[in-house]
Amino acid sequence: MSTMITSFAEPAILIRYGADIEEEIARLEAAIRQVPALTNVYNPRWLAIQLLENDPALLEEVQRCTGAEEVLRAWEAARAHLRQHYGDDVDLVVADYRYGFVHSLVRQVLTRTIEQRITSSDRIDRIVMHRVLGIPIFLFFMWVVFKVTTDVTSPYIDWLSNVVHGPLTNWVLFLLQQVGLGDSWVQGLLVDGIIGGVGGVIVFVPVLVALYLMLAFLEDTGYMARGAFVMDNLMHVLGLHGKSFLPMLLGFGCTVPALLATRTLDSPKDRFLTGLLVPFMSCGARLPIYVLFASIFFPEQTGQVIFLLYLTGVFVAVLLGILFKHTVFRHYEESLFVMELPPYRLPTLRSLWFHMWEHISSFLRRIVTVVLVASMVIWFLTALPVRGEGQFGKTPLHNSAFAFIAEQLAPGLKPLGFGSWENSGALLSGLVAKEVIISTLAQVHQVGIEQGERVAPRTFFQDLGAISLGFIEATLNALRSLPLIIGVNLFTEDGEAPAVQLMERVRQSFAHTSGGHGELAAVAFMVFVLLYTSCIVASTTGYQELGVYWLLFSVFGQLSLAWLAAFIIFQGGQLLGLG
Repeated sequence: MSTMITSFAEPAILIRYGADIEEEIARLEAAIRQVPALTNVYNPRWLAIQLLENDPALLEEVQRCTGAEEVLRAWEAARAHLRQHYGDDVDLVVADYRYGFVHSLVRQVLTRTIEQRITSSDRIDRIVMHRVLGIPIFLFFMWVVFKVTTDVTSPYIDWLSNVVHGPLTNWVLFLLQQVGLGDSWVQGLLVDGIIGGVGGVIVFVPVLVALYLMLAFLEDTGYMARGAFVMDNLMHVLGLHGKSFLPMLLGFGCTVPALLATRTLDSPKDRFLTGLLVPFMSCGARLPIYVLFASIFFPEQTGQVIFLLYLTGVFVAVLLGILFKHTVFRHYEESLFVMELPPYRLPTLRSLWFHMWEHISSFLRRIVTVVLVASMVIWFLTALPVRGEGQFGKTPLHNSAFAFIAEQLAPGLKPLGFGSWENSGALLSGLVAKEVIISTLAQVHQVGIEQGERVAPRTFFQDLGAISLGFIEATLNALRSLPLIIGVNLFTEDGEAPAVQLMERVRQSFAHTSGGHGELAAVAFMVFVLLYTSCIVASTTGYQELGVYWLLFSVFGQLSLAWLAAFIIFQGGQLLGLG
């Protein structure tokens, strides 16, 4: 009887239920695998799906099972998450995907002699899934996403920058003066450390809001599933198939859920190879860095530069996939690819908001935790004197502990064109979280109000009025930019904006370290950020999903590849007379 149950629990055909449901299935499946009493009887994936469908008999059995408390907690969280997202019972959503799978399978294997009615979806699919036109159409949509992301959000970036480094900083300075802590190390920690560090990241939140809204729109319309089919031929070049495209697509948002999504792939070869390639899909945390540097050195082509960076990541993944296919994974067979196509539908505002907020809330939590702590640690190191004269909180930056540590790494970056301790320190902090790179640059370049500067004589309500008017003006400017996406600069000319202060100091730094080839060094820096080792959270997830051997292979491989690519760009560009 046990053999019959186990055989029944092993699905002959694996059905995919979309990125959101698959992510919850993977989490629930991981919890089930920790309970031998369940895995000895049931296939973990099959049981996870049945629990999501709220099967009463199986649910009762799990509730009676000793040690299954974590499974029940994961089940409750998954059901609540999916119900909030889809606004319907999860079992109905799963059934819809099954019907979609059957419909897709029938279309592939059944030939009808009677002329069938061609639906609107069929007409659209003939274009967007065309053998020749499919990939150019997909790339066009991605280009539009990044152009809208960079150009339309620029007024909000300026507005947030002015708020953070203007009224907010003034309020903190005023309060510190009132309690007698002005010009103290506390002021340095709050203004230069926390506001200068965390604020430097917060100003780029509008960029990520636009990115996640655009990707959610494409996913909810049903186009992203078509994208997996369109990319299937390209995936086969890498020894993978269209199913691997979905985890790689998640990598454009965050590497962590993308690595978790590799659990949904059938074979170990697919999981390991996809897990090795996912980090080269540039995550959302890297986007603000691209925006900053592209707007400094290529203000007229910001969107195009960012789009090319994303394509570079994909191109590197393709090359590595081909290399691994014919070396490390040459003895593995390729698996088949069958996937259901969801119907085209108009996304709801609720669904778009839910998708966007899910990613943004995670980003904000990282700001409040990782970026805040990292900014405080970096400020502490910049305030701690290790050479020369000075006292804590008032030591010259070049005499600080942070500068001393970063200087040990800087020589390795000199052949890349950005071998200063400021840049090496920023890249080192980026191993904690990529969001910290900008906050570190803002701190080491001492962007913001100087400690001796007096607070602007404006009242609290005048500041609130200026903030409100600034938001309205930013919204109007964003609306005006919609029909003028091509050719719009990301940052307006405003000599007082701290963002411009940072831009100018970064420009001067790169011009100095590169010997006058600032643009070339900036490209090398952005490519280095694109390719070098993922953040510590992603590395931890990689250890869980791939194991220590593949993690070390990935970490040191990414770092070596990033250095080599940046070296070729900078040194090769100089030989060719570029930059």
